Amino acid sequence: MIGWGPTLEADGTTFRLWAPDRDWVTLEIAGGDAVAMTSGPDGWFSAKAPVGAGARYRFRLADDLTVPDPASRAQSGGVHGWSVVVDHAAYEWRTTDWRGRAWEEMVIQEVHVGTLGGFSGVADRLPEIAELGVTAIELMPVNAFGGTRNWGYDGVLPYAPAESYGTPDDLRALVDRAHELGLAVFLDVVYNHFGPDGNYLGAYAKGSFTPKSIPPGAARSRSIRRRSTAISSTMR
Repeated sequence: MIGWGPTLEADGTTFRLWAPDRDWVTLEIAGGDAVAMTSGPDGWFSAKAPVGAGARYRFRLADDLTVPDPASRAQSGGVHGWSVVVDHAAYEWRTTDWRGRAWEEMVIQEVHVGTLGGFSGVADRLPEIAELGVTAIELMPVNAFGGTRNWGYDGVLPYAPAESYGTPDDLRALVDRAHELGLAVFLDVVYNHFGPDGNYLGAYAKGSFTPKSIPPGAARSRSIRRRSTAISSTMR
């Protein structure tokens, strides 16, 4: 089973990239030595480096082209910048006994994280939201996109929270606070297309797209029109 994204280990971190259109890929570590990645079956490249959580990294595909990890869990410098190794086990959850709420109890308020000051700003507003009788919040898409404010439908790194909104632990803390107040949390997601800014998949994995793919603008418009049918999933 090939892991998706960096894998923390006792003696370092293993990095992987699916780049079937490339003959070579180099792993670059900010402040460290570059590592030539080993080519494996089915277009996978891998390399191990003696770094841990917090390390910034990217992949060099050519002398004039570096790209972030498409499976990045956090970014430094936006969608064109460095990806960041994240230790998901480091956060200590306070609400480990949370088991969700029944669907018939759901009174959902949609929230745009950018307009409320990021994840911490939303967390600060949760008590007054709960006082309204709301029992769940639905965050508009928060994955990394070009710029600092966005409706969320131009995301290009589906696993990395937008840097301008906060860190992965900031998002966890928001969910934790919501659960303390009895609020369920839903995440609005868009998996049917990518935004145009910071979308590097075509540079190394053209097989991710087909000739029938809809141009970015048209896909974005269709997604917005079908907003009411967007798939939501729980955060935990």
